[in-house]
Amino acid sequence: MEPFARKQKILAEIVERFIQSGEPVGSKSLLGVEGLSVSSATVRNDMAELTEKGYIVQPHTSAGRIPTQTGYRFYVDNIMKLTPVTETGEEYIRETLTKNSDSPESILQGAADTLSRLTNCVALATTPDGNTGRIRRISFVPTGAHAGMAVVIASSGVIKTKLFRCEFLLTPELLGVFEKAFNDTFAGIRLSAVNRPFIQTAAAGFGELSLFMTAPLMAIMEACEQAARVSVCHSGFGKLMSVTGMDLAGAHRVWEFLQNERDLAAMLERLPQTPSVTIGTENSRVELSNSAVISARYTAGDASTGVLAVVGPMRTDYARTFSILECVAKNVGSLIGELVEV
Repeated sequence: MEPFARKQKILAEIVERFIQSGEPVGSKSLLGVEGLSVSSATVRNDMAELTEKGYIVQPHTSAGRIPTQTGYRFYVDNIMKLTPVTETGEEYIRETLTKNSDSPESILQGAADTLSRLTNCVALATTPDGNTGRIRRISFVPTGAHAGMAVVIASSGVIKTKLFRCEFLLTPELLGVFEKAFNDTFAGIRLSAVNRPFIQTAAAGFGELSLFMTAPLMAIMEACEQAARVSVCHSGFGKLMSVTGMDLAGAHRVWEFLQNERDLAAMLERLPQTPSVTIGTENSRVELSNSAVISARYTAGDASTGVLAVVGPMRTDYARTFSILECVAKNVGSLIGELVEV
């Protein structure tokens, strides 16, 4: 075995053994490893060189070595071998997600729960990107003589509602007029485009009918704003102390950040479009400087995308987590797509 390949083999063994046991790996334990038929002196020298280059570190004088952030990065980029989820495993994931698949939000919450359960880490899932979503249909439901509910169905399958009240009597016939007029005007419009100036322009186009439309138009605008806003489903926050490998204060900082939905959604939306792993200080948030974030995007319906992510320690089983995440993302996209087609 060439020296470079041999050092890669040693680094892979150290990373994978440390991931499994959490214990430093000594040179003696690497002797006899398949494909590593060299002397103990050669193994020690290679480990010393890997230490010098920053791939591994010796936490204590008498201890073996553990991977550094640089070591994990090299392992993920150059050594890690992915094994697809088995057919049985994918069937389990599909069946689990299908149990609660009546809305994108319930599918995504099920995805977060499933990811957290299978990886023993914190799992996150964002609703489809509202910047690409469009209005698919608008409906009205009477809730009283002078009150109704506007229902906005987005192209991504997301459904948002908003109650409104009028001074005049809301008859089924009038709501039917509203529904036809609004669908003719709003269908296909981007959710993010439905703002106050757009509503004012639309009202002007309704002529005298606009005198009756102020309240329902404002309800539609607010429902569109809600549908365009990215929200985050999460699971496994209770596992935070056990998965981050940090002290109580550090875990509390991570917990506080994960509770801040606006900042969390912004961070997740900035993650790459392709499946990715960010490790330690590569993360854009200092709170996650001792964690790894593994992410993948799902595509549903009109190509709206959202993010699925797992937040774990740097000592994460990257290959297994990556495979599970991609399998869940594929099934989430499929299930949300089925909702949109209905």
